[in-house]
Amino acid sequence: MKKRNFLSALLLALCLMTLSLSAHAQEKQSEPADETNLDTQLYLIVGTNQEVDDARLPASLEPVVRQLRTTLPFKNYRLTATMINRVKNDGRLELRWIGGPMTLAAGPTPALNPSFSNFSIRAVKLLQASNGQQMVQMLGFNFGARVPIQVGGAIAANGAVAPTINYEQTGIATDVSMREGEPVIVGTLNIGPSGDAIILVVSAKRTPK
Repeated sequence: MKKRNFLSALLLALCLMTLSLSAHAQEKQSEPADETNLDTQLYLIVGTNQEVDDARLPASLEPVVRQLRTTLPFKNYRLTATMINRVKNDGRLELRWIGGPMTLAAGPTPALNPSFSNFSIRAVKLLQASNGQQMVQMLGFNFGARVPIQVGGAIAANGAVAPTINYEQTGIATDVSMREGEPVIVGTLNIGPSGDAIILVVSAKRTPK
């Protein structure tokens, strides 16, 4: 009798567990998918000691420029490119294009030997900080380019000297966290003997519904 009661209790417990797991699975399946999108902005700013025709920058970048003037010894800053892209929360982003802000240290013109640029983020995530503030995390942030460098020359049959070109990889890879909607400086890249530098600035915010 005791054995029969024990088996009945065990079967009842298994049934209850099965019902609980089934209900949990149905509840999980009924949860709406996260359709949040983020608008990301990548700004490429050139810091230079040369005079520039137009040094105006968007008002949203004024705090960044004030920070730059206290840390980098450049006379002028100019915006060379703005890249705006939309990505799903916890999604990835990847761009590749010919040309870009990288300049040749020496050698032929970019039209004959262009640079090949790339920008990618492995994952863009919305997070909430301990103080309740919304944060954006960019994992696997990568910006770079393959740039042509003249390393020598070869004499052609007609006596002309044909340049020898090697492509070298340059760029920056890191993980970044920022307050939503607030641009932050990711890093700088030198772009040749002029002493100029590219400053990478990024921001992200939720897309209005």
